Amino acid sequence: MGEPPVVVLSVFDEEIHVRQPMRSSIRASAAFVAAVAIAGGVAPAAHADGDGADLVVSALPAAAPKPGEVYDQDVVVTNKGTAAADGVSFRVRLTRGLDFPEPVAGCTYSTLADQVRQAVCALDEVVEPGASIRTAVRFKALPKALMEAVEYGTGKSGETPGEGFGDSYRRLALTADSSADLVAVGDDTEALAGNSQSVTVALRNDGPGWIRNTESDDQPALMVHIPAGTEATKVPGECAPFGIDGPNAPGGTPGRAVYVCTPDDHTIEVGQSLLYTFMLKIDADAKTTTSEVKATSVYDIHPAFDKNPADDKARIHIAIPTDYEEDPTTSGGSTGGSTDGGSTGGGSGSGGHGNDPQGQAAGGTGASGTSAGGTSSGGPVTGSLASTGSGGIPAAAGVAGAAAALGGLLVLAARRRRAGTRAS
Repeated sequence: MGEPPVVVLSVFDEEIHVRQPMRSSIRASAAFVAAVAIAGGVAPAAHADGDGADLVVSALPAAAPKPGEVYDQDVVVTNKGTAAADGVSFRVRLTRGLDFPEPVAGCTYSTLADQVRQAVCALDEVVEPGASIRTAVRFKALPKALMEAVEYGTGKSGETPGEGFGDSYRRLALTADSSADLVAVGDDTEALAGNSQSVTVALRNDGPGWIRNTESDDQPALMVHIPAGTEATKVPGECAPFGIDGPNAPGGTPGRAVYVCTPDDHTIEVGQSLLYTFMLKIDADAKTTTSEVKATSVYDIHPAFDKNPADDKARIHIAIPTDYEEDPTTSGGSTGGSTDGGSTGGGSGSGGHGNDPQGQAAGGTGASGTSAGGTSSGGPVTGSLASTGSGGIPAAAGVAGAAAALGGLLVLAARRRRAGTRAS
């Protein structure tokens, strides 16, 4: 009969030899685990009465592996039936934050929907009634590992298992020793009183872990407070009104003050931004208004995996001018000025400098005047012209011109006085 068979599993460049206590050889060793967001649990399969094999798989111990670590545990497959199981098909599935360390001979690998990794391995064993075999479940945690799951086991008679869970096919949920940083992203825009304006906010995952919570209904979310003086007329379907302690109406319901937005599949990959656009009706008498967006959960509980609360909050800011006037239509334009010394607008109309720092810094009207006239001299210049360097040059040129003209008149007068003296 020979020595007991050995299962050889490779992790990175290391071979692991597991001595099998039962007779018969193992054509391929199983490995492990993983699960997807395989939602929910299924009641354990009932054991059929009468003759037949009845395989039961032991439960894996809980774990919290660090990214890069390898989980390595054995499970015991015991036949509690009345007939032998001739061969065992052992299957493992891993969620996307886990992976098999290395392919093993005798195992068939595939990738299923939702990036689930699967291995189906043939254990060439005869498991007699009352007997047990032992096989390894091994996997490694990837850099983005966080909330993971592992499925492992066989069918009741040793066949490839179905999709339910029970005594022969189990699921282990685990949380890696890592974190994920949820970041709230706001919006800064302008609108006119009485008009409508869209605002787009976002929930971003800065990692290092990907996010999917399959163990709780308290999913990661972005809480959005609608600014005062506005009303949400169009709302994303992923955003539900928030009541005292949770959602209290279907997603997309307009007219509420606070919303919580979360993806339909509850998944946020590393580096992914989930965008949510609201259409707001601005009140006729509205003033500039600000509100808050916050990275949180559907029930407004700070996620335990987020260790950096500093970037949880951002703002929605809507600037609403109160002295808005239509732009003049005269040619040459009185707002904005020009490089030839025309008038320069400092108000809030379009084209003027006013409170628009971007226009001031990025070549607003008259900015090219600095290259022609250089910096002005003869004392400081105050107001918006000084900040842009544009309108100050024509003003300085005018002062210099006036001084030159006055100097010329004085010289001419002096010459005339000297001429008059000689004549006398």
